[in-house]
Amino acid sequence: MIVLVFKNFVRSNGVKIGLIFLLVAGIISLFIGKQFIKKQQQSVVETEAYQKEYIERNVNFHKDEIGLLLYYLKFSLVNNTLPINGLSIGQRDVNPSIQSITIRGLEAQKYDADLNNPNNLLLGNIDFSFVLIFLFPLLIIAFTYNIISEEKENGTWRIVAIQSKNPFLFVIQLFFVRLLILIGALLFILLLAIPLLAIPLEKTFWAFLSISILYILFWFGLCFWVASLQRSSNTNAVILLSVWISLIIILPATVNNYLINKYPVPEALATTVKQRKGYHEKWDMDKNLTMNKFYAHYPQFKKYPLPNKEFSWLWYYAMQQMGDDDASAQVKELRQKLAQRNTASANIAQFIPTLHTQLQLNEIAQSSLANQLHFMDETGRFHEKMRLYFYPKIFSELPVASEKWSKFNIETFNDKTVVGSMTSYLSLFAFTLLFSWLGWVNFRRNIYSL
Repeated sequence: MIVLVFKNFVRSNGVKIGLIFLLVAGIISLFIGKQFIKKQQQSVVETEAYQKEYIERNVNFHKDEIGLLLYYLKFSLVNNTLPINGLSIGQRDVNPSIQSITIRGLEAQKYDADLNNPNNLLLGNIDFSFVLIFLFPLLIIAFTYNIISEEKENGTWRIVAIQSKNPFLFVIQLFFVRLLILIGALLFILLLAIPLLAIPLEKTFWAFLSISILYILFWFGLCFWVASLQRSSNTNAVILLSVWISLIIILPATVNNYLINKYPVPEALATTVKQRKGYHEKWDMDKNLTMNKFYAHYPQFKKYPLPNKEFSWLWYYAMQQMGDDDASAQVKELRQKLAQRNTASANIAQFIPTLHTQLQLNEIAQSSLANQLHFMDETGRFHEKMRLYFYPKIFSELPVASEKWSKFNIETFNDKTVVGSMTSYLSLFAFTLLFSWLGWVNFRRNIYSL
């Protein structure tokens, strides 16, 4: 029986067109992801070459003062881009994956990013997560909204019910065939992604696949419940499309608006301005005030007294540090509010399957807000490490030639956040189980009316 159901279903031209459209969209999304990954890799290669060339050129040009040399030199930290990031680009197209910074004030440099067309950023990338979250549900709705109602409206359902020993089992077979075909389409696209994006078959890929399958199962569970209400085809279509619009557009927009108002974030520009103001004010202040604050921050540098001259690099870098210290309250508030937004959105998303799926896919692909926050924290640690390494050399006025400058390569940040925990799957599994159970109850209650 199930073989006949399968053949009858795939014979439809509408089904063929829908599947072709979905597969074409999925394949296009893979090439968009591949292009994005290639761009990220190219940026790393260019940054590495540029850093070596830039350091070499400046070392040859500024041979006398190491403090002046380090005013210009930049050192780069890369947020590692996983191959699976091509499937879910997330916030990586907005937030920088490379930070090139000097040992001067950090807050004036932290929020530098590549220039992008704002219209492109508004539209976003059509990556695979977009195809999965937006397009797969539409095809599921198109395949299932009239799965029983059309037969009833055409007056042929009674014949089907009589010929079938168990009408409910027949309904399950109808849904199973459609589920099987769409899971097959999902696996086909992801199998293509493995060689195309060079995705290793490790935990991140299996977690991504599991979330994707659970998301499809959720929509089938929802459609199964709507079909069990035994309404007309038009009513089913209206209900399902209304749910799709609510879950895809309205609820995420509402949550975003709520989070913006609940956790207002001070602008990065305001933090930068505060840092620069704190630094520039020090030019007109008593140098001893600046140095006392600097020595309070770094007691280990008290052994370097302020030279008795108009300008010294000790005083200059102390001013830079005090600029960061003056902006520390704003920096802490910004970091805290962003973390609160991230936590709140994850908690709320537990009750919105579409939003939950998007957040989980981004987490797995390391393209989420949490990953960006970890990268910014690592940027702060990287900047501090470089400062503490070079400050003694600057304050001791060591010769430029005493340092082996060729050893400074770009460094890479690897996010060690654990992905694929059971809580990641719980929400989707619970909603799938709920709607499937409600559908089963309705069908069993009205089994004889089928």
